[in-house]
Amino acid sequence: MGLPGHGRYQYDPIEGRRTVEWPGGKRLAVYIALNIEVFAFGEGLGAELAPGGPQPDVLNYAWRDYGNRVGVWRLLDEFYRLELPVTVLANAETYAECPAVMEAFRRRGDEVVAHGRTNSERQGVLDETEERALIAETTDAIRQAEGHRPFGWLGPWISQSRTTPDLLAEAGYSYLLDWCHDDQPVRMTTRNGGGILSVPYPQELNDIPAVVARKVEGREFAEMIVDGFDEQFEQSARQPLVFGIALHPYIVGQPHRLRPLRRALEHIAAHRDRIWLCHAGEIARHWDSVEA
Repeated sequence: MGLPGHGRYQYDPIEGRRTVEWPGGKRLAVYIALNIEVFAFGEGLGAELAPGGPQPDVLNYAWRDYGNRVGVWRLLDEFYRLELPVTVLANAETYAECPAVMEAFRRRGDEVVAHGRTNSERQGVLDETEERALIAETTDAIRQAEGHRPFGWLGPWISQSRTTPDLLAEAGYSYLLDWCHDDQPVRMTTRNGGGILSVPYPQELNDIPAVVARKVEGREFAEMIVDGFDEQFEQSARQPLVFGIALHPYIVGQPHRLRPLRRALEHIAAHRDRIWLCHAGEIARHWDSVEA
């Protein structure tokens, strides 16, 4: 009697896999995932700085709103100063709620990954028709704003139904970021036979699980980033790896967390000649070319 499974990939230990390299002979691909999110006022989901009271929960709504009004601009200064590419995980409603944020990243030429409509909802609880509509609405909003469609997806709240990979592949997506089960991209099967690539997205080096859930503060979170980077940089001598950092402007854009984060980003940038600083989509495209 076997355990119920997802059927998307087989167990494959990282030891013994074939060795490939990232462009330029690099061994560690590094990307920064910046979550640009918007939230409904007085209803729906949202991370909490403190236990929320009855709706409207002004404390936590306003805390999250700080990210798009202030925090993201402080982070942008660092991305420019250190010449770091950013993968923007954008709620579609961001284009209507705070268009200046998306325009700022468009000027930089950063990649936009689809991140649902808002982070006030989960997609995994929808039926297939509703979920297909959510994917289509999100894709169309980004296409209209950016002039081209996104090819990467991260579900709001890392929420998937049992058919999400199938629906994403059928909607033309080539990779997703919801699964944190490996340090290399993994090909997932889909019902249409084409498959979809899972690119590693961090849940450990992610400021929501760290700061909001585990109550880690800025200095410790920055130390986690440095330690994780240094360890994976050493491990990458054995096989190519992906190192990601997941950030939210309303968390690490707060001044007392930004200062230690700055030092962690400087540490990574100092290794730029020995790592591949890139977008998540570049990782997916390169892996696809190697698999072909």
